[in-house]
Amino acid sequence: MNRPRLNPRKLLLSKWTAVEPSNREKHFIVSRLIEDEAGVVHAVELEAVHSHRLQVLPWRELADIRRWLIGWR
Repeated sequence: MNRPRLNPRKLLLSKWTAVEPSNREKHFIVSRLIEDEAGVVHAVELEAVHSHRLQVLPWRELADIRRWLIGWR
């Protein structure tokens, strides 16, 4: 399976499924883009749909198909 090509500017409000859920958290939504002073996106804030817990990770980690799937499945 090929790794998805992602545009960091289009990630806001996108939906993701964790391949290996933890703490009953399987579905996530990108709630915020984290940019540097130049406006370059370097991380995203993911919100768990079930618990509303927030986590920050580099946006390129979403391209790892061993950890994340696009959409809710």
